Amino acid sequence: MIKIEDHALDTLLADDPGGPVVMLNLLRFRPDGGRESYQRYAEALRKELNARYGLEVEYLGHGGRALVAEDGQAWDMVALVRYPDRQAFAAMVRNPDYRAITHLRTEALVESVLQPTTPVGA
Repeated sequence: MIKIEDHALDTLLADDPGGPVVMLNLLRFRPDGGRESYQRYAEALRKELNARYGLEVEYLGHGGRALVAEDGQAWDMVALVRYPDRQAFAAMVRNPDYRAITHLRTEALVESVLQPTTPVGA
C-alpha cells in the first residue's frame, strides 16, 4: 500500500500514547523515475509544510543489501521523520496543500512501509 487512507489516520490517532512520533519510512522506488519524483515530493514538503507541522527529518539513507531479510525486503531508501505529535502528522496529511503534492509520492513508489514509532520506555 502506498496511499495513506483516512481510516489509517483515525487508527493512528486512536492509538496515540501522546508526545512526539517518529515515522519509519521504508521506500522502494519505481525504476522509471521514482527517485526523481520522490525528490520533487520531498522538496515540496520542505518548501510548504515542514515548518508548519514541525516535521524534522532525523535520518535519510540509501538502502544497501540486506544482511538478514526475506526475499523482496530490500529497500531503496530509509527515512526517520519526527513530528511533534500524531495530531500534527494527521493534520498535515489531511491538509489540501499536502494532498496537492501527494501524487508525487504515489508516482514515485512501488512499495512502502510507513510506521509510527515511540521511544522504548515511553
